[in-house]
Amino acid sequence: MAKSELLLPAGSLVKLKTAIMYGADAVYAGTPDMSLRTQSAFTLEDIKEGIDFAHKKGKKIYLTLNLFIHNDDAQKLPQFVATLRDLAPDGVLVADPGVFDYLGQNAPELNRFISTQANVCSSAAVKFWQKMGAKLCVLGREVSFEEMRQIRKDCPDIMLETFIHGAMCMSYSGRCLISNFLADRSANKGKCAHCCRWHYKLHLKLKDGTIKDIEINEQNKDMFEFLLKEDFRPDEYYEIIEDEHGGYLLNSKDMCLMPKLGQILDLRLDSLKVEGRNKTEYYAGTVARAYRKAIDDYLKNPTEWSPDIYMKELLTLQNRGYCLGFFDGKLTNLSQNYEYTRTLGEYLFAGSIIKWDGNDAIFELRNYIESNETIEFLIPNTLDVLKLKLEKFEDADTGEVTNKVSAGQNKKIRIKADAWPKPIDEIKKLLPQYVIARKFQPLTGENKQMYAQNLKEFECLCQK
Repeated sequence: MAKSELLLPAGSLVKLKTAIMYGADAVYAGTPDMSLRTQSAFTLEDIKEGIDFAHKKGKKIYLTLNLFIHNDDAQKLPQFVATLRDLAPDGVLVADPGVFDYLGQNAPELNRFISTQANVCSSAAVKFWQKMGAKLCVLGREVSFEEMRQIRKDCPDIMLETFIHGAMCMSYSGRCLISNFLADRSANKGKCAHCCRWHYKLHLKLKDGTIKDIEINEQNKDMFEFLLKEDFRPDEYYEIIEDEHGGYLLNSKDMCLMPKLGQILDLRLDSLKVEGRNKTEYYAGTVARAYRKAIDDYLKNPTEWSPDIYMKELLTLQNRGYCLGFFDGKLTNLSQNYEYTRTLGEYLFAGSIIKWDGNDAIFELRNYIESNETIEFLIPNTLDVLKLKLEKFEDADTGEVTNKVSAGQNKKIRIKADAWPKPIDEIKKLLPQYVIARKFQPLTGENKQMYAQNLKEFECLCQK
Protein backbone atom coordinates (compact mmCIF):
# COMPACT_ATOMS: atom_id res chain seq x y z
CA MET A 1 0.00 0.00 0.00
CA ALA A 2 1.25 3.49 -0.84
CA LYS A 3 2.40 5.38 2.21
CA SER A 4 0.70 8.69 2.99
CA GLU A 5 2.99 11.47 4.17
CA LEU A 6 2.58 12.61 7.80
CA LEU A 7 2.76 16.41 7.76
CA LEU A 8 3.29 18.33 11.01
CA PRO A 9 3.25 22.05 11.81
CA ALA A 10 6.47 23.85 12.67
CA GLY A 11 5.84 27.10 14.51
CA SER A 12 9.49 27.44 15.50
CA LEU A 13 12.82 25.80 14.81
CA VAL A 14 12.58 23.69 17.98
CA LYS A 15 9.09 22.51 17.05
CA LEU A 16 10.32 21.65 13.57
CA LYS A 17 13.14 19.50 14.90
CA THR A 18 10.87 17.91 17.52
CA ALA A 19 8.21 16.97 14.94
CA ILE A 20 10.77 15.37 12.66
CA MET A 21 12.44 13.49 15.51
CA TYR A 22 9.07 12.03 16.53
CA GLY A 23 8.16 10.81 13.05
CA ALA A 24 6.97 13.56 10.72
CA ASP A 25 7.73 12.93 7.05
CA ALA A 26 7.40 16.64 6.34
CA VAL A 27 6.73 19.93 8.10
CA TYR A 28 5.18 23.22 7.02
CA ALA A 29 6.27 26.61 8.27
CA GLY A 30 5.79 30.29 7.62
CA THR A 31 7.52 33.57 8.36
CA PRO A 32 5.60 36.71 9.40
CA ASP A 33 6.36 38.59 6.19
CA MET A 34 5.50 35.80 3.75
CA SER A 35 2.33 34.13 5.04
CA LEU A 36 -0.78 34.34 7.15
CA ARG A 37 1.30 33.41 10.18
CA THR A 38 2.01 36.86 11.65
CA GLN A 39 2.90 35.29 15.00
CA SER A 40 5.46 32.89 13.55
CA ALA A 41 8.58 32.49 15.68
CA PHE A 42 10.77 31.85 12.63
CA THR A 43 13.50 34.15 11.42
CA LEU A 44 14.98 33.80 7.95
CA GLU A 45 18.05 32.18 9.50
CA ASP A 46 15.83 29.70 11.34
CA ILE A 47 14.10 28.79 8.09
CA LYS A 48 17.43 28.12 6.40
CA GLU A 49 18.60 25.97 9.31
CA GLY A 50 15.26 24.14 9.38
CA ILE A 51 15.43 23.33 5.66
CA ASP A 52 18.98 22.01 6.03
CA PHE A 53 17.97 19.95 9.06
CA ALA A 54 14.92 18.46 7.31
CA HIS A 55 16.80 17.61 4.12
CA LYS A 56 19.68 15.99 5.98
CA LYS A 57 17.10 13.74 7.67
CA GLY A 58 15.53 12.91 4.31
CA LYS A 59 12.40 14.91 5.16
CA LYS A 60 10.55 17.69 3.35
CA ILE A 61 9.62 21.22 4.31
CA TYR A 62 6.93 23.43 2.82
CA LEU A 63 6.72 27.22 3.23
CA THR A 64 3.66 29.42 3.07
CA LEU A 65 2.96 32.39 0.83
CA ASN A 66 -0.77 32.11 1.44
CA LEU A 67 -1.69 35.72 2.17
CA PHE A 68 -4.51 37.34 0.19
CA ILE A 69 -2.72 40.26 -1.37
CA HIS A 70 -3.74 43.90 -1.67
CA ASN A 71 -1.86 46.24 -3.97
CA ASP A 72 0.60 47.16 -1.23
CA ASP A 73 1.37 43.48 -0.70
CA ALA A 74 1.85 42.92 -4.42
CA GLN A 75 4.73 45.39 -4.42
CA LYS A 76 6.58 43.11 -2.01
CA LEU A 77 6.12 39.96 -4.09
CA PRO A 78 9.43 40.23 -5.99
CA GLN A 79 11.35 40.29 -2.71
CA PHE A 80 9.32 37.46 -1.20
CA VAL A 81 9.69 35.25 -4.24
CA ALA A 82 13.41 35.95 -4.52
CA THR A 83 13.76 34.80 -0.91
CA LEU A 84 11.78 31.64 -1.62
CA ARG A 85 13.94 30.82 -4.64
CA ASP A 86 17.02 31.19 -2.48
CA LEU A 87 15.58 28.95 0.25
CA ALA A 88 14.41 26.27 -2.23
CA PRO A 89 11.73 24.55 -0.12
CA ASP A 90 9.99 21.39 -1.31
CA GLY A 91 6.76 23.28 -1.91
CA VAL A 92 5.07 26.68 -1.47
CA LEU A 93 1.51 26.94 -0.15
CA VAL A 94 -0.54 29.59 -1.97
CA ALA A 95 -4.15 30.77 -1.77
CA ASP A 96 -4.34 33.93 -3.89
CA PRO A 97 -4.64 33.35 -7.68
CA GLY A 98 -2.51 36.42 -8.34
CA VAL A 99 0.29 35.08 -6.15
CA PHE A 100 -0.07 31.66 -7.76
CA ASP A 101 0.32 33.16 -11.23
CA TYR A 102 3.26 35.35 -10.17
CA LEU A 103 5.10 32.33 -8.78
CA GLY A 104 4.51 30.41 -12.00
CA GLN A 105 5.90 33.26 -14.07
CA ASN A 106 8.85 34.17 -11.86
CA ALA A 107 9.79 30.98 -9.99
CA PRO A 108 8.71 28.09 -12.21
CA GLU A 109 11.04 25.66 -10.43
CA LEU A 110 9.05 25.93 -7.17
CA ASN A 111 6.25 23.44 -6.56
CA ARG A 112 3.01 25.34 -6.06
CA PHE A 113 0.60 23.87 -3.51
CA ILE A 114 -2.95 25.17 -3.00
CA SER A 115 -3.56 26.19 0.62
CA THR A 116 -6.64 25.29 2.65
CA GLN A 117 -7.44 29.03 2.54
CA ALA A 118 -8.46 28.54 -1.09
CA ASN A 119 -11.39 26.35 0.07
CA VAL A 120 -10.93 23.47 -2.36
CA CYS A 121 -13.96 21.26 -1.74
CA SER A 122 -14.72 19.59 -5.08
CA SER A 123 -13.23 17.63 -7.95
CA ALA A 124 -13.92 20.60 -10.23
CA ALA A 125 -11.82 22.91 -8.05
CA VAL A 126 -8.95 20.39 -7.93
CA LYS A 127 -9.02 19.98 -11.71
CA PHE A 128 -9.00 23.75 -12.16
CA TRP A 129 -5.89 24.22 -10.02
CA GLN A 130 -4.20 21.22 -11.65
CA LYS A 131 -4.81 22.80 -15.06
CA MET A 132 -3.23 26.02 -13.76
CA GLY A 133 -0.09 24.13 -12.72
CA ALA A 134 -0.64 23.16 -9.07
CA LYS A 135 1.23 20.08 -7.85
CA LEU A 136 -0.93 19.56 -4.72
CA CYS A 137 -4.30 20.69 -3.35
CA VAL A 138 -5.07 20.88 0.35
CA LEU A 139 -8.72 19.89 0.69
CA GLY A 140 -10.88 22.12 2.86
CA ARG A 141 -11.88 20.87 6.29
CA GLU A 142 -15.49 20.92 5.09
CA VAL A 143 -14.89 17.96 2.74
CA SER A 144 -16.50 14.74 3.95
CA PHE A 145 -14.95 11.29 3.64
CA GLU A 146 -17.25 10.33 0.78
CA GLU A 147 -16.35 13.54 -1.03
CA MET A 148 -12.65 12.78 -0.45
CA ARG A 149 -13.16 9.35 -1.97
CA GLN A 150 -14.82 10.81 -5.07
CA ILE A 151 -12.20 13.55 -5.48
CA ARG A 152 -9.39 10.97 -5.29
CA LYS A 153 -11.17 8.89 -7.94
CA ASP A 154 -11.80 11.89 -10.20
CA CYS A 155 -8.31 13.38 -9.74
CA PRO A 156 -5.77 10.54 -9.69
CA ASP A 157 -2.84 12.51 -11.13
CA ILE A 158 -2.44 15.32 -8.60
CA MET A 159 -1.30 15.14 -5.00
CA LEU A 160 -4.07 15.59 -2.42
CA GLU A 161 -3.75 16.58 1.22
CA THR A 162 -6.30 16.49 4.02
CA PHE A 163 -6.41 17.52 7.68
CA ILE A 164 -6.55 14.71 10.24
CA HIS A 165 -5.98 16.50 13.56
CA GLY A 166 -6.17 19.92 15.18
CA ALA A 167 -8.36 22.89 15.95
CA MET A 168 -11.52 23.52 13.97
CA CYS A 169 -12.68 26.93 12.78
CA MET A 170 -16.33 27.88 13.14
CA SER A 171 -16.02 29.75 9.85
CA TYR A 172 -15.40 28.34 6.39
CA SER A 173 -11.76 27.19 6.52
CA GLY A 174 -10.70 30.37 8.26
CA ARG A 175 -12.66 32.91 6.21
CA CYS A 176 -13.88 34.73 9.29
CA LEU A 177 -14.84 38.38 9.84
CA ILE A 178 -15.68 38.17 13.56
CA SER A 179 -12.12 38.74 14.75
CA ASN A 180 -11.76 41.74 12.45
CA PHE A 181 -15.04 43.22 13.68
CA LEU A 182 -14.59 42.64 17.41
CA ALA A 183 -10.84 42.99 17.84
CA ASP A 184 -9.60 44.76 14.70
CA ARG A 185 -7.46 41.69 13.99
CA SER A 186 -7.99 40.06 10.59
CA ALA A 187 -8.17 36.27 10.60
CA ASN A 188 -7.34 36.40 6.89
CA LYS A 189 -4.05 38.10 7.73
CA GLY A 190 -3.12 35.55 10.38
CA LYS A 191 -4.06 37.73 13.36
CA CYS A 192 -7.15 35.82 14.52
CA ALA A 193 -8.17 36.72 18.07
CA HIS A 194 -10.18 33.46 18.33
CA CYS A 195 -13.39 35.29 19.17
CA CYS A 196 -15.26 32.02 18.63
CA ARG A 197 -13.61 30.75 21.86
CA TRP A 198 -14.77 33.74 23.94
CA HIS A 199 -17.72 33.53 26.28
CA TYR A 200 -20.74 35.75 25.68
CA LYS A 201 -23.47 36.83 28.11
CA LEU A 202 -27.04 37.87 27.36
CA HIS A 203 -28.29 41.27 28.59
CA LEU A 204 -31.64 43.07 28.63
CA LYS A 205 -32.20 46.57 27.30
CA LEU A 206 -35.06 48.34 29.04
CA LYS A 207 -37.40 50.89 27.45
CA ASP A 208 -35.50 53.76 29.08
CA GLY A 209 -32.33 52.63 27.31
CA THR A 210 -30.57 51.15 30.33
CA ILE A 211 -28.93 47.73 29.98
CA LYS A 212 -29.25 45.13 32.73
CA ASP A 213 -27.49 41.84 33.34
CA ILE A 214 -29.46 38.61 33.25
CA GLU A 215 -28.41 36.84 36.40
CA ILE A 216 -28.32 33.06 36.19
CA ASN A 217 -27.80 31.29 39.49
CA GLU A 218 -28.48 27.99 41.24
CA GLN A 219 -32.02 29.04 42.09
CA ASN A 220 -33.21 30.00 38.61
CA LYS A 221 -30.93 28.24 36.12
CA ASP A 222 -33.42 25.38 35.54
CA MET A 223 -36.49 27.60 35.30
CA PHE A 224 -36.07 28.82 31.72
CA GLU A 225 -34.16 28.50 28.45
CA PHE A 226 -33.12 31.11 25.88
CA LEU A 227 -34.31 30.47 22.32
CA LEU A 228 -33.73 32.28 19.03
CA LYS A 229 -36.27 32.27 16.21
CA GLU A 230 -35.44 33.25 12.63
CA ASP A 231 -38.09 35.03 10.50
CA PHE A 232 -38.19 32.51 7.67
CA ARG A 233 -38.28 29.49 10.00
CA PRO A 234 -41.15 30.35 12.35
CA ASP A 235 -41.45 26.82 13.76
CA GLU A 236 -37.73 26.32 14.46
CA TYR A 237 -36.02 27.48 17.65
CA TYR A 238 -32.30 27.63 18.30
CA GLU A 239 -31.30 27.11 21.91
CA ILE A 240 -28.78 29.51 23.43
CA ILE A 241 -27.03 27.73 26.29
CA GLU A 242 -25.73 29.92 29.09
CA ASP A 243 -24.79 29.29 32.70
CA GLU A 244 -23.35 31.49 35.43
CA HIS A 245 -20.11 31.72 33.40
CA GLY A 246 -21.73 32.76 30.14
CA GLY A 247 -22.17 30.90 26.84
CA TYR A 248 -19.88 29.70 24.05
CA LEU A 249 -22.04 29.90 20.95
CA LEU A 250 -19.37 29.38 18.30
CA ASN A 251 -16.81 27.12 19.98
CA SER A 252 -15.90 23.97 18.06
CA LYS A 253 -14.22 20.94 19.55
CA ASP A 254 -10.88 19.81 18.11
CA MET A 255 -10.66 17.46 15.14
CA CYS A 256 -9.25 13.98 15.72
CA LEU A 257 -9.55 11.43 12.92
CA MET A 258 -7.47 8.70 14.54
CA PRO A 259 -10.53 6.39 14.81
CA LYS A 260 -11.04 6.79 11.04
CA LEU A 261 -7.37 6.66 10.05
CA GLY A 262 -7.60 3.26 8.38
CA GLN A 263 -10.33 4.44 6.01
CA ILE A 264 -8.34 7.55 5.14
CA LEU A 265 -5.17 5.58 4.48
CA ASP A 266 -7.11 3.29 2.15
CA LEU A 267 -7.86 6.32 -0.07
CA ARG A 268 -4.13 6.66 -0.82
CA LEU A 269 -4.10 10.41 -0.22
CA ASP A 270 -0.63 11.87 -0.50
CA SER A 271 -0.43 13.92 2.68
CA LEU A 272 -2.14 13.82 6.08
CA LYS A 273 -1.93 17.18 7.81
CA VAL A 274 -1.92 18.17 11.48
CA GLU A 275 -2.94 21.71 12.48
CA GLY A 276 -1.16 23.62 15.23
CA ARG A 277 1.73 25.97 14.45
CA ASN A 278 1.02 27.94 17.63
CA LYS A 279 0.98 24.82 19.82
CA THR A 280 3.93 23.65 21.93
CA GLU A 281 6.66 21.21 20.99
CA TYR A 282 4.94 18.78 23.37
CA TYR A 283 1.90 18.89 21.09
CA ALA A 284 4.04 18.45 17.96
CA GLY A 285 5.99 15.51 19.39
CA THR A 286 3.02 13.72 20.94
CA VAL A 287 0.80 13.98 17.85
CA ALA A 288 3.65 13.04 15.52
CA ARG A 289 4.61 9.88 17.39
CA ALA A 290 1.00 8.73 17.85
CA TYR A 291 0.09 9.09 14.16
CA ARG A 292 3.50 7.84 12.99
CA LYS A 293 3.10 4.58 14.92
CA ALA A 294 -0.56 4.28 13.93
CA ILE A 295 0.17 4.72 10.22
CA ASP A 296 3.08 2.29 10.23
CA ASP A 297 1.16 -0.33 12.19
CA TYR A 298 -1.88 -0.07 9.92
CA LEU A 299 0.22 -0.50 6.79
CA LYS A 300 1.84 -3.61 8.28
CA ASN A 301 -1.38 -5.27 9.41
CA PRO A 302 -4.60 -3.42 8.51
CA THR A 303 -6.97 -6.26 9.45
CA GLU A 304 -5.78 -6.36 13.08
CA TRP A 305 -5.39 -2.62 13.52
CA SER A 306 -7.28 -0.74 16.26
CA PRO A 307 -7.05 2.99 17.12
CA ASP A 308 -7.30 2.48 20.89
CA ILE A 309 -3.63 2.57 21.94
CA TYR A 310 -2.93 5.59 19.75
CA MET A 311 -5.99 7.45 21.03
CA LYS A 312 -4.67 6.91 24.54
CA GLU A 313 -1.62 8.97 23.55
CA LEU A 314 -3.66 11.74 21.96
CA LEU A 315 -5.79 12.01 25.08
CA THR A 316 -2.70 13.05 27.05
CA LEU A 317 -2.90 16.38 25.20
CA GLN A 318 -4.90 19.30 26.49
CA ASN A 319 -7.92 19.57 24.16
CA ARG A 320 -11.38 21.12 23.86
CA GLY A 321 -12.92 17.72 23.41
CA TYR A 322 -12.49 15.76 20.18
CA CYS A 323 -14.82 15.47 17.20
CA LEU A 324 -14.61 14.02 13.69
CA GLY A 325 -14.91 17.36 11.93
CA PHE A 326 -16.85 17.01 8.67
CA PHE A 327 -15.80 13.39 8.14
CA ASP A 328 -19.41 12.13 8.16
CA GLY A 329 -20.81 15.22 6.46
CA LYS A 330 -22.53 17.98 8.37
CA LEU A 331 -21.52 18.73 11.95
CA THR A 332 -23.77 17.68 14.80
CA ASN A 333 -24.25 19.22 18.24
CA LEU A 334 -21.66 16.74 19.55
CA SER A 335 -19.01 18.58 17.53
CA GLN A 336 -19.57 21.86 19.36
CA ASN A 337 -18.83 22.78 22.96
CA TYR A 338 -21.37 25.32 24.16
CA GLU A 339 -20.44 25.11 27.84
CA TYR A 340 -16.77 26.13 28.02
CA THR A 341 -13.75 26.89 25.86
CA ARG A 342 -10.83 25.88 28.04
CA THR A 343 -8.72 22.85 27.17
CA LEU A 344 -8.68 19.80 29.42
CA GLY A 345 -6.37 16.85 29.86
CA GLU A 346 -4.81 14.75 32.60
CA TYR A 347 -1.19 15.41 31.59
CA LEU A 348 0.94 18.55 31.55
CA PHE A 349 4.01 19.39 29.49
CA ALA A 350 6.82 18.94 32.04
CA GLY A 351 9.68 20.09 29.81
CA SER A 352 12.30 18.89 27.35
CA ILE A 353 15.97 17.97 27.14
CA ILE A 354 17.46 20.96 25.35
CA LYS A 355 20.97 19.51 25.26
CA TRP A 356 23.38 16.96 26.71
CA ASP A 357 26.31 18.48 28.62
CA GLY A 358 28.65 15.51 28.68
CA ASN A 359 26.65 12.90 30.60
CA ASP A 360 24.34 15.49 32.17
CA ALA A 361 20.94 16.22 30.65
CA ILE A 362 19.96 19.89 30.65
CA PHE A 363 16.20 19.84 31.12
CA GLU A 364 14.15 23.00 30.48
CA LEU A 365 11.03 23.17 32.64
CA ARG A 366 7.57 23.96 31.31
CA ASN A 367 5.65 23.17 34.52
CA TYR A 368 6.39 22.84 38.23
CA ILE A 369 7.78 19.53 39.48
CA GLU A 370 7.87 18.38 43.10
CA SER A 371 10.21 15.94 44.85
CA ASN A 372 9.62 12.29 43.81
CA GLU A 373 6.98 13.26 41.24
CA THR A 374 7.02 10.98 38.19
CA ILE A 375 8.27 12.48 34.94
CA GLU A 376 7.56 10.53 31.75
CA PHE A 377 10.02 10.99 28.87
CA LEU A 378 8.50 10.14 25.49
CA ILE A 379 10.88 7.83 23.60
CA PRO A 380 10.94 8.52 19.82
CA ASN A 381 9.95 5.76 17.35
CA THR A 382 7.78 3.98 19.94
CA LEU A 383 4.84 4.63 22.24
CA ASP A 384 7.04 3.78 25.23
CA VAL A 385 8.02 6.19 27.99
CA LEU A 386 10.93 6.28 30.40
CA LYS A 387 9.87 7.21 33.92
CA LEU A 388 12.06 9.20 36.29
CA LYS A 389 11.68 10.46 39.85
CA LEU A 390 14.01 13.11 41.27
CA GLU A 391 14.27 13.77 44.99
CA LYS A 392 16.27 16.99 44.54
CA PHE A 393 16.61 19.47 41.69
CA GLU A 394 19.85 21.19 40.72
CA ASP A 395 19.58 24.50 38.90
CA ALA A 396 21.57 24.16 35.67
CA ASP A 397 22.83 27.74 35.84
CA THR A 398 23.42 28.41 39.54
CA GLY A 399 23.87 24.93 40.99
CA GLU A 400 21.25 25.66 43.68
CA VAL A 401 19.52 22.51 44.97
CA THR A 402 15.82 22.56 45.93
CA ASN A 403 12.97 20.15 46.75
CA LYS A 404 10.70 21.49 43.98
CA VAL A 405 11.08 23.65 40.90
CA SER A 406 8.83 25.93 38.87
CA ALA A 407 8.98 26.91 35.22
CA GLY A 408 9.66 30.43 33.99
CA GLN A 409 12.40 32.53 32.40
CA ASN A 410 13.98 29.53 30.67
CA LYS A 411 14.40 27.71 33.99
CA LYS A 412 16.59 24.62 33.56
CA ILE A 413 17.73 21.79 35.81
CA ARG A 414 20.70 19.45 35.48
CA ILE A 415 19.94 15.71 35.54
CA LYS A 416 23.13 13.76 36.24
CA ALA A 417 24.05 10.30 34.97
CA ASP A 418 23.42 8.48 38.25
CA ALA A 419 19.80 9.70 38.40
CA TRP A 420 18.67 7.53 35.49
CA PRO A 421 17.38 3.93 35.80
CA LYS A 422 19.57 2.71 32.91
CA PRO A 423 23.26 3.09 31.91
CA ILE A 424 23.93 6.61 30.65
CA ASP A 425 25.04 5.49 27.16
CA GLU A 426 21.68 3.76 26.69
CA ILE A 427 19.81 6.77 28.09
CA LYS A 428 21.50 9.16 25.66
CA LYS A 429 20.44 6.96 22.73
CA LEU A 430 16.85 6.68 23.99
CA LEU A 431 16.51 10.37 24.86
CA PRO A 432 18.32 12.59 22.34
CA GLN A 433 18.19 16.37 22.28
CA TYR A 434 14.64 17.78 22.02
CA VAL A 435 12.99 14.80 23.73
CA ILE A 436 9.84 15.94 25.54
CA ALA A 437 8.46 14.89 28.91
CA ARG A 438 5.08 15.01 30.65
CA LYS A 439 3.65 14.69 34.16
CA PHE A 440 0.31 13.33 35.31
CA GLN A 441 -2.10 15.89 36.75
CA PRO A 442 -5.50 14.35 37.61
CA LEU A 443 -8.59 16.39 36.94
CA THR A 444 -11.04 17.10 39.74
CA GLY A 445 -14.56 18.40 40.24
CA GLU A 446 -16.28 20.07 37.30
CA ASN A 447 -13.26 19.62 35.00
CA LYS A 448 -13.26 15.87 35.59
CA GLN A 449 -16.97 15.66 34.77
CA MET A 450 -16.55 17.73 31.60
CA TYR A 451 -13.62 15.61 30.46
CA ALA A 452 -15.62 12.41 30.95
CA GLN A 453 -18.55 13.91 29.04
CA ASN A 454 -16.24 14.85 26.15
CA LEU A 455 -14.97 11.27 25.94
CA LYS A 456 -18.49 9.89 25.99
CA GLU A 457 -19.62 12.22 23.20
CA PHE A 458 -16.55 11.38 21.07
CA GLU A 459 -17.29 7.68 21.43
CA CYS A 460 -20.86 8.34 20.28
CA LEU A 461 -19.58 10.16 17.20
CA CYS A 462 -17.18 7.33 16.33
CA GLN A 463 -19.89 4.67 16.61
CA LYS A 464 -22.18 6.30 14.06
